[in-house]
Amino acid sequence: MNGDRVTRRSFSKAALAAASAAFAPLDTRPTLAQRAYPTRPVRVILPFAAGGVADITSRLTADRLSDKLGQRFVIENQPGPGGIGAARSVLSAPPDGYTLGLVTNGTSISVAIYNSLPFDPVRDFGTISSMGYFDLVFAANSESQFHTLPDFIAAAHAQPGKLNIGTINVGSTQQLGAELFKASASLNVQIVPYRTTPDVIVGLIRNDVQLMIDFYAAMESALQQNRIRAVATSGLVRTDYLSAVPLVRESGVPDYDVTAWNGLFAPKGTPGEVINAVNKAVREILAEPEIRQRFSSLGIEARSSTPEELKSRLKSDIGKWAAVIERAGIPKQ
Repeated sequence: MNGDRVTRRSFSKAALAAASAAFAPLDTRPTLAQRAYPTRPVRVILPFAAGGVADITSRLTADRLSDKLGQRFVIENQPGPGGIGAARSVLSAPPDGYTLGLVTNGTSISVAIYNSLPFDPVRDFGTISSMGYFDLVFAANSESQFHTLPDFIAAAHAQPGKLNIGTINVGSTQQLGAELFKASASLNVQIVPYRTTPDVIVGLIRNDVQLMIDFYAAMESALQQNRIRAVATSGLVRTDYLSAVPLVRESGVPDYDVTAWNGLFAPKGTPGEVINAVNKAVREILAEPEIRQRFSSLGIEARSSTPEELKSRLKSDIGKWAAVIERAGIPKQ
């Protein structure tokens, strides 16, 4: 009889525990393990207008991300001074991986040239991966006597203050690259800023400036039409698209190196699983021969990175451009 009561008592306790578990509130918080990222469209905010090289390459990458990850990656263009507005839009979004942004070497320049920014990209950006690296191209008028960059350097030393270099606006990578070249080669030349690249090309053809510095994509048509002549590129290795053109560092300025770049970032605090998922997809996309060829046709080397490598590049370029801006006496904004 006692055994029967024990058995029934044990059964009752077990039944009560089972019922309690059945009606207990469940932890319904979603985890990345429970749902594969992304489950809805992802915004990618660019600090540039539509149609430029950054826009084209970002759209190529976004289209392939859509294919790989199963949700649309939608480009939003938010051009504005220093990329500040676009960055603020990204940083004001929830850190959930559904709002990403484009970080560039221009971000480093903005930190260096503005007295203050409403954010600190080193602290506030969750870097994901680089996408592309691209060099500046130094070009002379095809009909000028400057067949090489050493020709220009020699003439500038022989005629101090007489030669001009054309770039786009003050504070651009092009203009600061010219300032770095001027200082590194110890030249007494005038750097003339223009509003647009076509304006610079016209100035070069008219001999208002004797050398211009810009990116390949902006100069491609004039180069192919032989209106202007490429005499040097600005990186550490020769480019595929101008493989016969020597580097600035091979042309008498051995320490010169200016390489522009761009990549993806998310707001600080975005889950590591999201960062890793996008990083892995970008690495696979940029390894595709078709994408690499398309980037190369625009004068860009498709190159991915770890999040840490992109953060390191951002930090080092801030210091580099701060020194150039100070040496050139460019007033902060």
